[in-house]
Amino acid sequence: MKNITLLGGTGSIGEQTVEVIEQLPEYRLFAFAFGKRVDKALGLVERLKPEWIVAGDRQAKEEIEKKISYQAKVSYGMEALCEVASNDQTDIVVNALLGSIGLQPTLDAIRSRKQIAFANKETLVTAGHLVMAEAKKYGVDLLPVDSEHAAIHQCLRGEKRDQLNRLIVTASGGSFRDYSRDELVGVKKEDALKHPNWDMGAKITIDSATMMNKGLEVIEAHWLFQVPYNKIDVIMHKESVIHSMVEFNDLSVMAQLGTPDMRIPIQYALTYPNRTDFSLSEGLDLLKFRELHFNELSFERFPCLRMAYEAGKAGGSAPTVLNAANEVAVQLFLDDQIIFLEIEQLIEEALQKHQVIEQPDLESILAVDQDTRKRILSVYS
Repeated sequence: MKNITLLGGTGSIGEQTVEVIEQLPEYRLFAFAFGKRVDKALGLVERLKPEWIVAGDRQAKEEIEKKISYQAKVSYGMEALCEVASNDQTDIVVNALLGSIGLQPTLDAIRSRKQIAFANKETLVTAGHLVMAEAKKYGVDLLPVDSEHAAIHQCLRGEKRDQLNRLIVTASGGSFRDYSRDELVGVKKEDALKHPNWDMGAKITIDSATMMNKGLEVIEAHWLFQVPYNKIDVIMHKESVIHSMVEFNDLSVMAQLGTPDMRIPIQYALTYPNRTDFSLSEGLDLLKFRELHFNELSFERFPCLRMAYEAGKAGGSAPTVLNAANEVAVQLFLDDQIIFLEIEQLIEEALQKHQVIEQPDLESILAVDQDTRKRILSVYS
């Protein structure tokens, strides 16, 4: 029996992880961490009854303690989050936290040599050089849960890394993929939240609409697979059947295909290096699609993708600013304080004003992250 600690349990990835665990008899949910969505958390923990529950704050802790129907250890805050991620009873940590809050628990899990199923791309964007250095030091593999990175991981199994030519990351294009720049003026939040292919949380869905999500995935791929940015391409693939591809030096291209169901890469990360029968959905039927389409993604149409490449190539603290500014801007949009096109404007301004720190340590990264957020929020407070 393998014990799983799930961080970010009430998000989209967290919910689907619970569904996967329910289908795996040799896996059990040992610990469950969430933020403030007590009612959502309650429904999930009652299904699998983890021994340890970590809430985002004291109020959420006290509320869920009163409501659960069984005895469990309940704690709260960052210290508890790090403690549960590195606990001796934990075998696998699923990091489905949203945002840079996942950085410190990830580092603690690595230092405790846990198997990590990794869906918290912001951690690698914010501090990829630190995270990967620690992973190498402690001999820990970060097993990607994002469908694109899980696809690349599978394409590279058994292959020689020095024969890799480039990565080809696919993108659905998001809610406004068929819109021109002019047509984006005045788009509504409700429309931005209607993703054509995937069922995801609000923040990731907005990132998909701006194409920042793909930009963050490019930076994540750079760190996970140690590939330079000039060898990572992004193309639009509206059907979301091919999740990503790898081209080798002989120009052979390997692709990983599947239905757009995040539970498949989640299960792959949990059961790696083995594969287990998947019974939660039907398999891929290519005859239903008949045709697959691919289009160029231009930096002019999707400036957030351009900024991600630029920040990644600049390195140092630039990706930290990119991520922090994006998180704040997206939340401002979701709170109806800015319009859609202002998201990219706020990110661009934050990057232009920042003096890059070339090799930031953890303390510097956390300081830059907080300073970026405060600068933007000060205008809207």
